[in-house]
Amino acid sequence: MAPSSPTVANWALGLRIRQQREAVGLNGTGAAKRVGITGAYLSEVEKGKKNLSPDRLGELIEVYEFDSDEADELRQLREQASHRGWWTRYSAIFPDELLRFFGYEHGAESAHTYDSGLFNGLLQTEEYARAVIESGSPNVRLAEVDPRSEARLVRQQRLRGRDPLRMTAVMSEAVIRQQIGGPGVLKRQLEHLARLIDELHQTLEVLVVPFEATGHHAMGGSAFHIMTFPNGTLPTLIWQETVTSTSLITDQLTVREYALAHSEAAKAALSREDSLALVRESFNSL
Repeated sequence: MAPSSPTVANWALGLRIRQQREAVGLNGTGAAKRVGITGAYLSEVEKGKKNLSPDRLGELIEVYEFDSDEADELRQLREQASHRGWWTRYSAIFPDELLRFFGYEHGAESAHTYDSGLFNGLLQTEEYARAVIESGSPNVRLAEVDPRSEARLVRQQRLRGRDPLRMTAVMSEAVIRQQIGGPGVLKRQLEHLARLIDELHQTLEVLVVPFEATGHHAMGGSAFHIMTFPNGTLPTLIWQETVTSTSLITDQLTVREYALAHSEAAKAALSREDSLALVRESFNSL
């Protein structure tokens, strides 16, 4: 079971509220008026972006005709959602969408990632992360480099512990060749990756798509991160990163397309053993 995440709890609460509203035949505007909030606020609640007070939740429970067991579950979710996750410490430097991603990732059960140019943030060394942050955006102030690097390392704690994130990381060979920060930084990054693969062999799978691969559905696309959750009522979620934007995707047709792209990339990749051999060969050649 993944650790509790306020972001995931609020998302689950919002989904339950929306589903029940639709089940009792209420539209958003009408439901919002009955509990004394705006339709826009209710919409944000249903998306997991806004919190409900205990009193407002109680009114929704009554209006939406939840039974006593369901009401207790909703109150438990609201309580979990009221806590502060580690990511809230960085609200001054990261946009809300990225903070929500941190919250989802913290509460996820598994992650399937694809990267074509940089090592996934969960796999980066501190010096590699700093090199990426320092060179990646002209808008990052010098004072932000340390907290941004720190946040990336805190995220990585999900790879360890009692209930670690189960991760399948597919990456282009370009990732292990690109000398971010210089050859020394890359060498230590590759050595770190090899150690992770050995240490976390039960929960971490790294697959490298070699330059010899003839092509796959994800080739030429942006980095993405597919997350699944232990709560069976929660849908799979996509986090996508491009040069100019990031986004969370919940549309299930789009999610299926990304899942197919990840599967095709994994098929084009070397085996787990051959991928590790290529990683070791790469750092030995630096």
